[in-house]
Amino acid sequence: MCTSVKNTKDIIAKDPIDKLILEKGFRINRIIIEKELDLIAIILNTGKIIESRISYFPCLQKASEKELENWKLIGNGIGIRWENLDEDLSVKGFIKTAAINEMPEHLQAPPGQ
Repeated sequence: MCTSVKNTKDIIAKDPIDKLILEKGFRINRIIIEKELDLIAIILNTGKIIESRISYFPCLQKASEKELENWKLIGNGIGIRWENLDEDLSVKGFIKTAAINEMPEHLQAPPGQ
């Protein structure tokens, strides 16, 4: 007997970020790219916004504004693909980067302590 997973929500994830994506259904709904501001932002289907720097991705940093605008969502919104640049970014990578960048702030003692 052969079984297959028909829906990503049927997968039980162990990694907390995978749980958000596979079990809770977090997906990229839209992206905003501002090359002049060195900004790439993804808007999740939850309404949350995750920001990153274009300069974190050498392939994107070298690209023209026109090339940057030529993207498509892949995997039902779990990733972004720039076919002409041969570059893929995932919602998991954005969430991890955001968590890592925010962690030092959360670990510091409040002012005056």
